[in-house]
Amino acid sequence: MSDTPSLGLPLLEASQAQKHVTHNEALMLLDAMLHLAVISRQLATPPAAPSDGDRYLIADAASGEWQGHSHEIAYRQAGSWRFAEPRAGWRLWVIAESAFLLFDGTTWQDLAVPDILQNMALLGVGTSADPANRLAVSSPNILFNHAGSDARVKINKSATSDTAALLFQTGYSGHAEFGLSGDDNFQVKVSPDGATWKQAINVDKATGLVTLASNSVTNASLADMPAATFKGRRSTGPGDPEDLTAAQLTSLLNIWGRNLSSTLIMP
Repeated sequence: MSDTPSLGLPLLEASQAQKHVTHNEALMLLDAMLHLAVISRQLATPPAAPSDGDRYLIADAASGEWQGHSHEIAYRQAGSWRFAEPRAGWRLWVIAESAFLLFDGTTWQDLAVPDILQNMALLGVGTSADPANRLAVSSPNILFNHAGSDARVKINKSATSDTAALLFQTGYSGHAEFGLSGDDNFQVKVSPDGATWKQAINVDKATGLVTLASNSVTNASLADMPAATFKGRRSTGPGDPEDLTAAQLTSLLNIWGRNLSSTLIMP
């Protein structure tokens, strides 16, 4: 007797006697597999008091009446257990867990668990990803939240000469970038057109020394000064610049003058 290729439903033979038996068998199998929902996927042995129509996804190491049918569908019919071997693409609902499963040809995959997203070629959220942007997100905001303590965003490059940076664009044309661009010093760069780039800040990886672009600091960018003051330092020891009055500046100049005069006096 031949069966259908997808569900394996038994077909009637031309000269078959008692064709209603085969017909009913096909209907019962169709009734069991259509809109497939199982009670549980946790059992490896049959439940103690099953009812006709009960369906289960058999767990590993099946035993008892289910022995040899792990990962198959067990369905109760006329007081006996019948089995259906899944094929790639079959889907079912696990009632006890409210879980949706997909059979990939080897195992049942849980579509509600993020692990199924491992090693995906492309992932688009609110937009379409492509080979150049394998992860693409279109959203007004993106949140990376801590899981109890620290939260870090890591961008790892392969070699020193590569780039690991954040690029800011307008209409997909780059205008600002910061990160490790072509070396391991921290850089901030800007561009008027996405093609020509100017380095604004460079932080040396070894010393932490900050270098600014030439002429990037103007008088207007400096801190405000009181009228009739000068920038210098009168306090003892190194430290931040101070605003000096004309009298303080004159005193410092006199000290420098005396020191200079004593240095120039020939013995």
